[in-house]
Amino acid sequence: MQLDGLLFFPVTPFDTAGDLAPEVLADHVADGVDAGAGGVFAACGTGEFHALDLAEYRQLVGAAVRAAAGRVPVLSGAGGPLPHARACARAAAEAGADGLLLMPPYLVQGPGGGLESYVRQVAEASSLPVIIYQRSNARFSAEDVARLAKEPFVVGFKDGLGDIEHAQRVVLEVREAVGDEFLLFNGLPTAELSAPAYQAVGFDLYSSAAFAFVPEVAGAFHTALRNDDQVVVQRLLSGFYRPFAELRDRVPGYAVSLVKAGARLRGRAVGPVRAPLVDPGPEHLAVLQRIIDDGLRLARG
Repeated sequence: MQLDGLLFFPVTPFDTAGDLAPEVLADHVADGVDAGAGGVFAACGTGEFHALDLAEYRQLVGAAVRAAAGRVPVLSGAGGPLPHARACARAAAEAGADGLLLMPPYLVQGPGGGLESYVRQVAEASSLPVIIYQRSNARFSAEDVARLAKEPFVVGFKDGLGDIEHAQRVVLEVREAVGDEFLLFNGLPTAELSAPAYQAVGFDLYSSAAFAFVPEVAGAFHTALRNDDQVVVQRLLSGFYRPFAELRDRVPGYAVSLVKAGARLRGRAVGPVRAPLVDPGPEHLAVLQRIIDDGLRLARG
């Protein structure tokens, strides 16, 4: 699987009754691809995978695939209890997805062998290639990742822990095991803040939640990072990404809630988040609006 450029994690829209709004998602995905996304990751963390039932998940992935129209790969989230993760893998394949981002199992923390078995059993449920997502209770050793990278059904590794030394060990082990084709990307919240550090150790890709509501800012940052334009990189880190992350850290779950709120502030009818997440109140919305305005001004130079 080829993934390059900005990785787009769309939010999942709900209507005023709290039901899935697939037509809004379709516009969201199509606009993101038009804005330069190199891949679409539907129903993942930013897309509130945790809050979707299987029927909604299937409908959402199908809408994203149709909206992308083959222009870029579409991957979808899977995870949680093993039977549900396997059901999601089958549903994603039936909906036409190009791959899976395999998130952690529910609650429990297993050893390396157990996590490896989890990956294999989910992968066996469909023919889709899998990207492993390391975060929370899913922690893989560098040796675990290298061993799984040798399997044809595992094509990438996304790190959400933020341990740069461990990330470097993963790069070294994987490159020795399978060479340079294996996908490695930074999956921390507001990943642009750590993108320069991850790029330095060999993680060339990163997930951009900001692209879901300020594609102009995310695109300007990505271009500057690729071109080693440190003036623009530092300007956007200081003027947009740092204040956004500071607001994000005020309330648990804001890594998703603020992205969805940002999309609403930009005029997209994506609705509220589902519990246990909470939407930001007026005070935080006002701060977010100022951050967006500053980011757009900086992106325009």
